[in-house]
Amino acid sequence: MTKQTLLHDKQVEFGAKMVDFAGWHMPVQFKSIIEEHKNVRENVGLFDVSHMGEVFVSGKDSLKFLNKIVPQDISKLYNSKAVYCQLTNENGGLVDDLIIYKLEDNKYFLIVNASRIDEDVNWFVRNSIGYDVYIDNQSHNYSLLAVQGPKADALLRKIGYNLNQDFFTIEKAVLNDIETMVSRTGYTGEDGYEILIKNKDAVKMWDLLLDAGKQFSIMPVGLGARDTLRLEAALHLYGNDLNETTTPVEAGLSWSVPKDKTEDYNGKETIMSQLKNGTDKKLIGLKMLSRAVPRHEYEIYYNGEKIGNVTSGGYAPTLNENIALGYIKNLQNLVVGSTIQIMIREKLYDAQIVKKPFVKKHNSNKEK
Repeated sequence: MTKQTLLHDKQVEFGAKMVDFAGWHMPVQFKSIIEEHKNVRENVGLFDVSHMGEVFVSGKDSLKFLNKIVPQDISKLYNSKAVYCQLTNENGGLVDDLIIYKLEDNKYFLIVNASRIDEDVNWFVRNSIGYDVYIDNQSHNYSLLAVQGPKADALLRKIGYNLNQDFFTIEKAVLNDIETMVSRTGYTGEDGYEILIKNKDAVKMWDLLLDAGKQFSIMPVGLGARDTLRLEAALHLYGNDLNETTTPVEAGLSWSVPKDKTEDYNGKETIMSQLKNGTDKKLIGLKMLSRAVPRHEYEIYYNGEKIGNVTSGGYAPTLNENIALGYIKNLQNLVVGSTIQIMIREKLYDAQIVKKPFVKKHNSNKEK
């Protein structure tokens, strides 16, 4: 049975076009994808992302356990600080990507992808043998709303959120009598917040944000614009740009992997070797040189030879261009500015390798 968030009926009443996504019935758009996209870039958008997973990890070995399952150094987190991580397998491939928040000593909060909740929790349990940790999957008890855009901060302050919060931190707050945890994170490349609430408060918070956001031209936003926004910001989508056969280094995430972490972790030998010696494939950004639209799994060619595949692609409303992410063979002569081809409906179309992200991010770090 397809699952529904607590806001499902509210969104249907609002005119949302609903689709099945990762086992959930979710809004793909309310008005037009382009209109919603541009409103997030220019004003503020409200997303229901309650399909995401929420897992708490606690116990005296929680730090050791987390340092075993991700390449990032969790010991560097202070209370309320978050870090973007990859959940790696023994070969360095990605079980998932996630955010880890330190709430206090021996207590952490993890946000995982909706399509990977069961796999991730199973992976946590399998890897927890020998550690004194408690893994508490609370995904079914919480709703998550994202407020994204240049006016997101003003909107949060209007409803009583007066903390001067750094990017990639989380804080408890009571907003209009609703207990929340507010993190300054997002998946759009814009400034914004993600608000964690108990399910019973989901509709109340949704209504509060839409009402208070009227003066900031707020719009509810569906999965369609969420995807175009994250693509322009070159943010990875698990299942497209990341999977269990792709390492953080191949995915262009070397910036997030510390080279001086002393603790062992799953896949460390492979990842350290790739950091030192390079990789056979790499993730690149592409801009089409015609109006042809690149899509997931389309083949990439160079000099008549297939060298890779598109992982994410489509129209970029901010740029009025068609763009893509894709993996290609790590050939030294293919660099930013090089022209390659994408096979679209049995015809090759030129594309240029460009720097990522495709648009300037309006937050203070690279993290997701």
